[in-house]
Amino acid sequence: MSLQVVARHAIRPWTRAFASESPSSFPPATSGVYKVFDRAAKRKQRDRAVSRDAGVGSRTVDYVRDEVADRMMERLLDIKRKFNTIVDLGSGPGHFSKLLEPEKTRKVLMIDSSKTTLNRDRDEEFEVEVERVHADEENLLDVLPRNSQEAIVSCLSLHWVNDLPGVLVQIKEALKPDGLFLGAMFGGDTLFELRTALQLAEVDREGGISPHISPMTDTKDISNLLSRAGFTLLTVDIDEVRVGYPSMWELLEDLRDMGESNAIVGRRHFLHRDTLAAASAIYKELHGNEDGSVPATFQIIYMIGWKPSPNQPKPLERGSAQTNLKDVL
Repeated sequence: MSLQVVARHAIRPWTRAFASESPSSFPPATSGVYKVFDRAAKRKQRDRAVSRDAGVGSRTVDYVRDEVADRMMERLLDIKRKFNTIVDLGSGPGHFSKLLEPEKTRKVLMIDSSKTTLNRDRDEEFEVEVERVHADEENLLDVLPRNSQEAIVSCLSLHWVNDLPGVLVQIKEALKPDGLFLGAMFGGDTLFELRTALQLAEVDREGGISPHISPMTDTKDISNLLSRAGFTLLTVDIDEVRVGYPSMWELLEDLRDMGESNAIVGRRHFLHRDTLAAASAIYKELHGNEDGSVPATFQIIYMIGWKPSPNQPKPLERGSAQTNLKDVL
């Protein structure tokens, strides 16, 4: 399934350099988890995105997260259970939480590392009771006791986590037995058009490449990660959201306003303007649409897992079937 979304921009000249936060130093060798992402820089990027223009630009670029939240809600509604409280991990301003209704839950607990983003929208925009907790998603058990939650959801925040296996384990530990985890995260093919255009332009103009787009989890790894974390009754599926932009420049601007700029540890401070101009031309040449616009693909991995419980349905033992498959077919 693919959704074509038309971006908001009209074509206009690019007026600023493409830059990011200055990189932090690499973590010491004794660190338990290798740091791929600069979480402090990412928090600042997201804070600035919401603070700019009183949040007008941030609200305008909600279209990807709102669409994914809608598709996540379809999956939640397929689960015929009402929850007392649902935890929205990495909630942002509440893209998913705003869709919750009293028939599904009494309360939502929103957790996010960006305080400005967390408090962007008023409580009146939600249908259920809202509690907001400013905390790092990587340290979930610091704010949620073990075996305390009925359901935890996460809408497009886990791709900036350094220790994804560890966070999944923490989610499982925070859930009660038979508790639900429902998540969506960007997959490895996200923004492949932009990635290839930047790489080809850098090789041509600068003789090498450096990472400008976050490395993302491959779809085939998610089931293994959920299983290793201790989840059962797994469901994993893949979808795409395709967005049309007048050019690469408008895509870069929207990514900035989404708080999705580069936050890789050791990243370059900037890209040369001629390299960016070459990347824009390559982008349009390789991927451009007939109407002159360019597409951007966001690959979405949806996942559902349950904390094990003795009351859950279990597969029958091998060889216990009463009907021969040949008779059915």
